[in-house]
Amino acid sequence: MARSLIGAQIARGIAPNAIRVAEPRAEAREALAREFGVHVFTDNAVAVAGADCVLLAVKPQVMRTVCEGLAAPLGTARPLLISIAAGIRIAQLERLLGARHAIVRCMPNMPALVGAGAAGLCANRNVDADQRALAENIFDAAGIVRWIDDESQMDTVTALSGSGPAYFFLLVEAMEDAAVRLGLPRETARALAAQTCLGAGHMLADGQETAADLRKRVTSPHGTTAAALDVFERGDFSKLVEQALAAARHRGAEMSAELDSEE
Repeated sequence: MARSLIGAQIARGIAPNAIRVAEPRAEAREALAREFGVHVFTDNAVAVAGADCVLLAVKPQVMRTVCEGLAAPLGTARPLLISIAAGIRIAQLERLLGARHAIVRCMPNMPALVGAGAAGLCANRNVDADQRALAENIFDAAGIVRWIDDESQMDTVTALSGSGPAYFFLLVEAMEDAAVRLGLPRETARALAAQTCLGAGHMLADGQETAADLRKRVTSPHGTTAAALDVFERGDFSKLVEQALAAARHRGAEMSAELDSEE
């Protein structure tokens, strides 16, 4: 995710030498420097020195360690801090780094890699208008951005758009496998499934019609689409999707609680 955001910023015109990246793995560090021309470091504290914005692109499980190492270097600085770690609440970051910091919690998603991401953002009271604009600028370079006023809804954002690409890939995988079992060559099934979903996504993203409206348009009474949708309905597809999102949201809350339990 950090790699995609770096690429999006440079594509937008940000000078590579304005971006400093701390990366513990030598191979990844060298690749970032070679591909993007950014400054790379092994030490987080050195990387954040003088920064206007610090993006915490780390796994939730290591957030405490990372923040403990940054607390002193950021002690007198006032950069905008952005976290993209799933489940980690702003209040937890404030406890680790200090309540005076301007903090934005963000949940981006995998399609940011191709400039088609969807990011939900939530800010604490210390984030001013310029910093909100900065955060928005970082993420809308790789897709769309939506601000979330109630942080309690960020776990739902995680369940919807953060984890959502995996649901989509699972559906396409199942469609491809089913078509192969029904006789299509694997390559043909894969190409048709992918392009069908790409085209449907474009139609939906245009915003002219809702998903329900588009579904009705493609579904002729007593036709082939209606027959397939009837099977989904008998399997209670909508309820299954709701249960899946609820499970993902619950796991996000658990990850937050796990960080609290370490205290």
